[in-house]
Amino acid sequence: MKEQDGRQAPANARLHWTGTRGAAAFAAWRSPAEGLAGVRMRVNNKIVVAVCVLGAACASEIAPASETIDGSSDAGESAVDVAMTTGADSDAGGADGSTRVPAEWEPQAAVWLQWPRSYESTYEEGLAKVVATTIRYEDMHILTHDMATRNAARTALETQGGLSTAVADGAPTPEGFRTVWHMVPNDNAWMRDNGPRYVIQDGVLRIQNWEFNAWGGAFGKLVTYTDDNSVPDWVGQYLGLPVDPVPIVHERGDLEFNGHDGVILNWTVIGDPNRNPGITEAQVVEAMQQHFGVSRVVLIDGAPTGDLTGGHVDGIARFIDADRVVVADCSTESACQPGDVDDQIFDGAAAEIEAAGFTVIRWPFEGKVTFQGQVFDTDYLNWMVGNGFVITVGFGHLAADANAKAQLESWFPGRDVYVIEMLESWNAGGGVHCHTNDQPLAP
Repeated sequence: MKEQDGRQAPANARLHWTGTRGAAAFAAWRSPAEGLAGVRMRVNNKIVVAVCVLGAACASEIAPASETIDGSSDAGESAVDVAMTTGADSDAGGADGSTRVPAEWEPQAAVWLQWPRSYESTYEEGLAKVVATTIRYEDMHILTHDMATRNAARTALETQGGLSTAVADGAPTPEGFRTVWHMVPNDNAWMRDNGPRYVIQDGVLRIQNWEFNAWGGAFGKLVTYTDDNSVPDWVGQYLGLPVDPVPIVHERGDLEFNGHDGVILNWTVIGDPNRNPGITEAQVVEAMQQHFGVSRVVLIDGAPTGDLTGGHVDGIARFIDADRVVVADCSTESACQPGDVDDQIFDGAAAEIEAAGFTVIRWPFEGKVTFQGQVFDTDYLNWMVGNGFVITVGFGHLAADANAKAQLESWFPGRDVYVIEMLESWNAGGGVHCHTNDQPLAP
């Protein structure tokens, strides 16, 4: 497949999709082995071509059309400039009549989190470092329940995050980003789970508010959630986005999207009778297709030992691009051992994901750590991806932390990678991905 301007697609490139979008006809290919992707678009008797490094934005070039694309006829009234972010194999704006959930590696408008109240204050040090890192790359919106929580947050950002008083108060960083403070009632510091799900529907960014009941009550009856359940409505009002209620209890931390046609989630979570009594797998698949516009729904099964969320997928399997999924793996150096119950859960997840047509990469746990009497495997899958950076939870295991950083740098080239020790959060059930909620850039 020869590209215009003398550029050649690799021999092992495969056609990824073809068709029409609005007034244009498209053909796109991907070659993960070569780290490249490309697209050609025909509009107004011109060919727009782009060949890009996976994970990087690339601009188009326009050349006179010499052929139709995959038999498509001439289409369009005017030339179109194309920008394609490789790794997200669909148009960034969502075509008319379509629904799409942007992948986390696509451009973001901001990151959000709910600052921990006094009963979760042990998370403050880790979160202060997450905020200080994030606002070097994009804005961070912070919800605080009351003024006492806001004051505690500002103090932590200065003393533990290393921010100046002005920046902690909301002044721009040297890079031009800032913290944005909001006084909004909330119950917990895990905004990934109760916060908005963003979708692009018919070219418009919308919020979905799925029901939230504090993980089916898994952490006890004293854990409240009424305020958390209303947060997506407040965010939608603040951003001026339409909010669609979805009468299914489910957390965003159990949704892993590739930005195109696929989602991975755990049946043990959404099928929990304390969340959705009587729901069936067929109903779950139908809900995913209806609300998120995906055609490939992968239901893994099982909760690893000690995981009170029921097995959120963001600690088990994560997309690194539209085709590849990293899946946890036990090792002889970890607390979970090859062949044990947890290992069977991970192996089962890998098999289900492969059966759906995705490429699976296994990531063995390199070690284990003991914290407050609990033994944890060094599971770095709970990473967050932002504009030009990645943060993952650190375990204070120097060799494993360093190796995880190097591995994530290879999977997310062009992004700065940070490992932030967050064992207080991990001991409570989550990491940096669980605490944060990314807001995609509107089309």
